[in-house]
Amino acid sequence: MHMKADRLKKTKPAPLTNLTEEQRAKLPPGQALTDKFPILHEGEVPQYDMSTWTLEVFGEVEEPRTFTYDELMAMPTVKVKTDIHCVTRWSKFDTEWEGILFRDFLSYFKVKPEAKYVMFHADPDYDTNVPLEDLMRDDCLLAYKYDGKPLTEKHGYPLRTFVPHRYFWKSAKWIRRIEFMAEDRPGFWERNGFHNEADPWKEQRFSGEDLPIPEDEWTRKDYD
Repeated sequence: MHMKADRLKKTKPAPLTNLTEEQRAKLPPGQALTDKFPILHEGEVPQYDMSTWTLEVFGEVEEPRTFTYDELMAMPTVKVKTDIHCVTRWSKFDTEWEGILFRDFLSYFKVKPEAKYVMFHADPDYDTNVPLEDLMRDDCLLAYKYDGKPLTEKHGYPLRTFVPHRYFWKSAKWIRRIEFMAEDRPGFWERNGFHNEADPWKEQRFSGEDLPIPEDEWTRKDYD
C-alpha cells in the first residue's frame, strides 16, 4: 500500500498571505498560490525513441486504434489558458496549454455507447480514471505544449492529459494507452488512498476523509 495519502493527511497547510481578493476567489480551499511549476511524479522520467512511440486506443471502441506522434501532430489543435491545482496543495493561475481537444480526438474512432469512463495508462506503470463526460469539456486536452513550448520531459513530454478542473494527478504525464470502459475502475492513486473524483473545490483529496488536511511538501520539490 502506497503511504503518500496517509502522510499528506498528517501535515498542515501554510497560511495564505499577500493575496488579492480576486486571487483568493480563484483559489480552492486548502491551496497555496505559486508562480513556479513544481515537478512531482512517481518513478523515473521515461525516455523515448519518437520514431517508434505510439498512442493506443482500446476497450469500449468499435475498433482499437494506434496513433503515431506525427499523426497526432497533424490533428487540429487548441490553446487553453486556465488554472491548475495539485493535491499536494499548490495552485498555479493562468497556465497556457496547447494540444488536441479530447472530444475532437474522439472523431478519429468510434466509441461504443457503453463507454462511460476512461482510464489513461502512462509510463512508468501509472494509470488514472476519469468519467468520459468530464473529458468533453472545452478545456480537456491531449497536451503537448506548455507556455508556448513543447512539454519538458519532467512535465510529460511527449504527451500528457490535461484535466484542469480536477486535482492534477488526473492529468497523467507520459500517456501511452487510452482505455474506454463501461464501468469505473480506480487508477494508481485512487487505489492508494486518494479520492476517486478529485474536485479541488470540494477538497476531494483522500478517500473516506470528509475534511482532509493538505500539505506543503511541494515547496521542497524541483520546479520549472
